[in-house]
Amino acid sequence: MEETFINNFKHTPVLLNECLEGLNIKPTGIYVDGTLGGGGHSGEILKRLTTGKLIAFDKDDDALSSTSKKLAEYGDKVVFVKSDFKNMKAKLLEMGIQQVDGILLDLGVSSYQIDTPERGFSYRFDGALDMRMDKSSSLTAEDVVNNYTRDELLRILYNYGEESFAKLIVNKIIEAREEKRIKTTGELVSLIESAIPKKFWGKGSVAKKTFQAIRIEVNGELEGLENAINEMVDMLADAGRIAIITFHSLEDRIVKQVFKLRTTDCICDKTIPFCVCNHRKDAILVSKKPIEATKEELQNNKRSSSAKLRVLQKIKI
Repeated sequence: MEETFINNFKHTPVLLNECLEGLNIKPTGIYVDGTLGGGGHSGEILKRLTTGKLIAFDKDDDALSSTSKKLAEYGDKVVFVKSDFKNMKAKLLEMGIQQVDGILLDLGVSSYQIDTPERGFSYRFDGALDMRMDKSSSLTAEDVVNNYTRDELLRILYNYGEESFAKLIVNKIIEAREEKRIKTTGELVSLIESAIPKKFWGKGSVAKKTFQAIRIEVNGELEGLENAINEMVDMLADAGRIAIITFHSLEDRIVKQVFKLRTTDCICDKTIPFCVCNHRKDAILVSKKPIEATKEELQNNKRSSSAKLRVLQKIKI
């Protein structure tokens, strides 16, 4: 999502043209960016609005502070909301907004967060074990690493990191924290590297999956995601669209399942001879397959390599 310097969100939005095309922006429409970040997507949406409005959500104070200044030229055409996008429906209703014409979610971590050592997201830079997207939240990565039981650590490494060396890594963590508290990303990386035999290292950092798992746990990224997406689809006006970018299989699976349910009529067990569920689809897929980055974008923005965009359009029942 972002190319960045410390305390300054600079933004290279992923799949930008594909998102704009997918949202099919109306100049007079109401749009929501659920993950403002550096404002790359938001800025391009705003350029296409005349009397329309953009509601921009983020739970990261740094993102809101920096990007609101960057987008100040758009005045009251943009409204900034400090909140997790999972609260979107409630927040919009509080604002008197019943329906919107489009919603965008970029579920990746910003490069600003990754490249700022004190935020604790990065396995490349040594810093405090934090990983909180919302710095006012209580749970940190240090809490997870030092206070979670063996079984809890195994659960998140298996489920959220899909880490095949979870047992070895957790054993190293338990052993190390008995001596002293693990406080930095560098310490954690060293433990992970010592746990995994070098012949299995391959490309990239062997700490990637563990860091992803802990980050997901700290920020509750998968918790309530299915319900939140369903609420967003409910908020779409007729012909309104939702575009969601994911960066790992766990999130993409949830998005895919929600979209499948919303675009399917009968969901009865196939052994039942006639429909008893009365379920009716209220949306259609804009693209049957997830949209991925072009070769050109992959060359210019490595972060787009794992990105998948899915777009859904609301229809009348």
